[in-house]
Amino acid sequence: MTVFNETTRERAREIIARYPADRSRSALLPLLHLVQAEEGYVSPAGVAFCAEVLGLNKAQVGAVATFYTMYKRRPTGDYLVSVCTNTMCNVLGGQEVYDTLAEHLGVGHDETTADGKITLEHAECLAACDYGPVMTVNYDFFDGVDPQGALGVVDELRAGGRPMPTRGARLCTLKEMAVQLAGFADEREGAVADGGPGEATLRGLRLAEQHGITAPGYDPKTPIRSKAEADRAAAEAKAKAEAAKAPAPAAPAAKPEQVTGSTAPDVKAPDDKSPQVRTAETRQPDAATAVPDAPGTKVPTDGAPPATRDAQAAQAAGVAANAPAGDGKPAGDEAGAQERNLKEAEAETGAAGAGSAVASETGAQK
Repeated sequence: MTVFNETTRERAREIIARYPADRSRSALLPLLHLVQAEEGYVSPAGVAFCAEVLGLNKAQVGAVATFYTMYKRRPTGDYLVSVCTNTMCNVLGGQEVYDTLAEHLGVGHDETTADGKITLEHAECLAACDYGPVMTVNYDFFDGVDPQGALGVVDELRAGGRPMPTRGARLCTLKEMAVQLAGFADEREGAVADGGPGEATLRGLRLAEQHGITAPGYDPKTPIRSKAEADRAAAEAKAKAEAAKAPAPAAPAAKPEQVTGSTAPDVKAPDDKSPQVRTAETRQPDAATAVPDAPGTKVPTDGAPPATRDAQAAQAAGVAANAPAGDGKPAGDEAGAQERNLKEAEAETGAAGAGSAVASETGAQK
């Protein structure tokens, strides 16, 4: 069983401190990345460690760890090679890339090579359809790959090299990547100095520059507010919003009868109410409900119920206008057919009864 050292515990405390005291459970995701950075996967010991530092039980931690595919539940290689085999990349040759790698490496989905270098997996979508077919190594992109290009990447990895991704910084191992996902900077020299953006990213930057679009300034060292401070700020914002909505004192309005000729009291039209509330108040009015002729009030009225014969005629017309397609009509589609079926059933019952009576009489004679 792995024993996490004091450095890991110090990092765990740093992660937990990023969140309000009463919401420390939110630190579970980066903590799972932290333990994966130690062992290359989320082991039972890692689950127990996260449960211990957060005051949870192991079932709660395990439920999260098994939900997200980025958390590996068994030992994983230094380089996780993911090939997109979803619709777009598949059409462009993604499945052929995956099959070629699987045969070359001698492993299948979620399996690791004997030297512990590479774990292969097929991914449902890597969110880069415009660059397909795509492959990632520890979540860094290799765009527009073909079988031979993919073989070149994995062979270089197994030889100890680190090929440059199409987009992003230079490659790192899965454990190094997990440290970054836990929220810590990549301490390798020049780790973020290499690589470049994709053409689609550059296109977006050019458009932003052309139209003067920039991100608002912020201080990355701004401390996270406590729950009490956040609640106080929310209450102040709410009070300001309500004060802004409060109507200014208005001059006395003319009497309704002088403006509209209505004799109704000056009651606010209920247009800002939901239809359900408005209908209920109209059918069961009280002193606070606008009368039917109040300005802006629309009162639903219930007409006289239709006669039985009219209702039957309307139903028959609806059936005739919506005849089912095909010959397999369900029973009851036509009134005539229903009556005919009933008469046939009664006739069959009568015939069966008569037959039984004759048989009984014959038996008695015998």
